[in-house]
Amino acid sequence: MKLALAGIGKIALDQHIPALAASKDWELAATVSRNASVEGVPAFSDLSELLAQRPDIEAVSLAMPPAPRYDYARAVLEAGRHAMLEKPPGATLAEVHALERHARQKGLTLFATWHSRMARGVAAARDWLAGKTVLSGKIVWREDVRHWHPGQDWVFEPGGMGVFDPGINALSILTEILPAPVHLASAELDVPANRQTPIAARLRFSGGITADFDWRQEGPQTWDITLETDAGRLVLGMGGNVLEIDGRAIESEETLSGEYPALYVRMAELVRARKSDVDLSPMVHVADAMMLARRNAVEPFFWDTQR
Repeated sequence: MKLALAGIGKIALDQHIPALAASKDWELAATVSRNASVEGVPAFSDLSELLAQRPDIEAVSLAMPPAPRYDYARAVLEAGRHAMLEKPPGATLAEVHALERHARQKGLTLFATWHSRMARGVAAARDWLAGKTVLSGKIVWREDVRHWHPGQDWVFEPGGMGVFDPGINALSILTEILPAPVHLASAELDVPANRQTPIAARLRFSGGITADFDWRQEGPQTWDITLETDAGRLVLGMGGNVLEIDGRAIESEETLSGEYPALYVRMAELVRARKSDVDLSPMVHVADAMMLARRNAVEPFFWDTQR
């Protein structure tokens, strides 16, 4: 099947394009970007031109920032094409609900992707936790924004979500593996004085689960989830790619290389079945944090560390 990739930025170059190059289901038939292209692939600077000129393209994968994504996704669905959404699927919950309704009315596929759910240890963790009682848990998700989003001011603008851009990956795993749902009880956000979205967040959920998100960590990055249960301790490390139960290794993969290929396999399955997959539970926790949290003003953030 032929697919177009809209938004040729860091995540597209690092993950989407290699995944598509290896895919048995999809051919990268075109790109849409104002500033970038992929060698050997027809490039368009405007989505409407792509949709008008390439009726052979069945689906569009949208990898631009979340704030403008609704208009792009709506146009894709209006043109009778299937749509795949990079995480987070939109800037607001309501707009993604609207897209889901529109896809259903059109009989098209809408896939709100959560790449961290495809990490190697996640399915095994979910299966092991089934039927058990989670007594407490701790999420530590700390990384360096300068490495992962170099110079990308949109992450600190309204709709960019700040530290929840990576933090929502942890929440996508948590909502996938827990045997019973939890809700946010309290939150605290650290917002740089010159920015609109948080650079760090501390969350407390029902069921004794806490989360520590921080975008200021240098050196080794931390993506860990630890859950204490009535049957032992479960630890998911490396963003869900390493799984240990009571200290015994169950799954171990030190890279994130399998996550995006698995997303495109899932997209192909959904398109062939004419079904959608739109789970917004991770985004609900972010929205709740934005509403419930106490905000702390912290020192300004600059991309140039010498300032």
